[in-house]
Amino acid sequence: MHIDLRDKRVIVTGASRGIGKAIARGFAAEGARVAICARTQADIDAVGAELSRDGRAVIARAVDVTDTPAVKAFVDEVADAWGGVDCLINNAGQGRGGNLDTLTPEQILEHANVLQMGHFRFIQAVVPYMRKQRWGRIVEINALAGTQITPDGIPSVVNRAACIAMAKSLGMSLPRDNILVNTLNLGWIDTGQWERHYREMPPGTPRDEFNAMVLKVVPLGRFGKPEDVVGMALFLCSEWASFISGASIDIAGGMGGQIAYYPTLKREFHDMMTQRLGSNVSHG
Repeated sequence: MHIDLRDKRVIVTGASRGIGKAIARGFAAEGARVAICARTQADIDAVGAELSRDGRAVIARAVDVTDTPAVKAFVDEVADAWGGVDCLINNAGQGRGGNLDTLTPEQILEHANVLQMGHFRFIQAVVPYMRKQRWGRIVEINALAGTQITPDGIPSVVNRAACIAMAKSLGMSLPRDNILVNTLNLGWIDTGQWERHYREMPPGTPRDEFNAMVLKVVPLGRFGKPEDVVGMALFLCSEWASFISGASIDIAGGMGGQIAYYPTLKREFHDMMTQRLGSNVSHG
């Protein structure tokens, strides 16, 4: 199978690091023209410089996904420069923890504005160009917590579930214009965030024991890598996926409902380490 993405005009959001950066690299390596954005200009400039080293066409801009005019201006710039937009990888967004006792409604809405509405703004901006050419591919990068509900992390659970529902809805309404929309729901992809989770443990916690605890819920027994997401994103933007829309695909090493046990595992592991190490650090 050869995935031919030469000269495809692709927008990747949240592309300054992690999964978005890996996806942008993947498209560039396949000959696509790649427009990337993130919040910080210096960070996205560095990725843009890397992608353009071999003479590839790259546009790199700092864009605030909560700013509707800024999102539209970025998409319009790309479409004006390259004559349209073929693919959107809606990757920007991040997880947020919290529960009924720790959150305010405003914090959930703030997260929704970045995640749900950030994704919606980009889709709304690219679809007119895709309709005009009667061809488009939209890939939503979401999280398994939106399909397999967990007993903690309400903002991520609620807002990821909404993003997945939006992808399925648009995956049903947009194919009449030959615009296909699908969602990838990610499990434990290691993009550096597990270092933060590890630091929530008592000082002196063995890293290998922490990793073993985290991976108890992953049947494949390892963390995913950003590259594990790239292949499916490329496939869904290719002609090989021309009859797939509204699909919800988990990239999680076999993890499903097991994810619901992780908050309990984490608390119990923290308590065990606190007792073993004699630490007074509170729960992470």
